[in-house]
Amino acid sequence: MKKIAVLVGGGGTNLQALIDADLSKNIAIVISNKPDAYALERAKEAKIKTAVITDQSELLAILEQNKVDLIVLAGYMRILSGEILRKYEKRIINIHPSLIPSFCGAGFYGLKVHQAALKAGVKVTGATVHYVSEVVDGGEIIAQKVVEVKEGDTPETLQKRVMEEAEWVLLPGVVKSLIKE
Repeated sequence: MKKIAVLVGGGGTNLQALIDADLSKNIAIVISNKPDAYALERAKEAKIKTAVITDQSELLAILEQNKVDLIVLAGYMRILSGEILRKYEKRIINIHPSLIPSFCGAGFYGLKVHQAALKAGVKVTGATVHYVSEVVDGGEIIAQKVVEVKEGDTPETLQKRVMEEAEWVLLPGVVKSLIKE
């Protein structure tokens, strides 16, 4: 059975989507750089091992100790680089709340993505799961899911719909397909 590490930084809604999709048996560890991330509580409730790390050398050691096959970035707000990217090439994925290449890269996270989409007047947005590379949000796209932008949307309503209709569906589906390979 392939083992997953989920790297989190906040509330853990995408982690919860993985747990709800019956993937908790594959999640070897949930790791955060923030000791107060609610995602860690979600992991503990699901009886999944957790760790809080402060630097990438620690992260690499924990991944190796837990014999991780796939790393899932789910709201993790640190940029991975160097040896981790080399050692886990094509085995680190990220979920981004837009249809890459739109509204992505440095500075585009959280509500900022949805504010930019609304400001641009796009009719559709969505979510993208992609491989992580040295370029922020620049790795190969694995899958995308489109969400309609509705008249009267606010960044908050659009964010909620993108999570519910795209992120929480797309991420578990991609993870399931990758751990079957």
